[in-house]
Amino acid sequence: MRAPTVITFACTFAWILSGCGNDQSTPSEPATEGAPAAVNMPQSASAPGAAVFIVSPADGDTVTTPVEVQFGISGMAIAPAGDSLENSGHHHLLVDTQLAELTQPIPKDSQQIHFGKGQTEAILELEPGTHTLQLILGDSNHIPHIPPVVSDVITITVE
Repeated sequence: MRAPTVITFACTFAWILSGCGNDQSTPSEPATEGAPAAVNMPQSASAPGAAVFIVSPADGDTVTTPVEVQFGISGMAIAPAGDSLENSGHHHLLVDTQLAELTQPIPKDSQQIHFGKGQTEAILELEPGTHTLQLILGDSNHIPHIPPVVSDVITITVE
């Protein structure tokens, strides 16, 4: 099991640009933050019945910060960004946001966190209050598959 990635929800702008301590861009992994939307990038097909889900915490849980979030997947494999292995992708965690565009690369910021090294868990520093979490699988170029492989949205309360 890989060591969890530590993410601070209240990132400063400079820290966001440096990758928020997780999946920093490499030549094989195009950066998407601040870049114009991609045009005509092909989308990868997802395997029939593929699913991603949040193993923990559970929907409705009350937790303390830092929050350990464990990711699950079935029907497809995890592969690092830039690796175009068929029926694979890597996790993106949406925190208190929704993904508006399912045909373009997933933006990279403090609310759309990339796990392009193939991580399957993270530790989040979240402010007290109610938060939503959702996973979406991105292909080698951070683009959601066809059909998209997304988890249910869960709601947690941080004390």
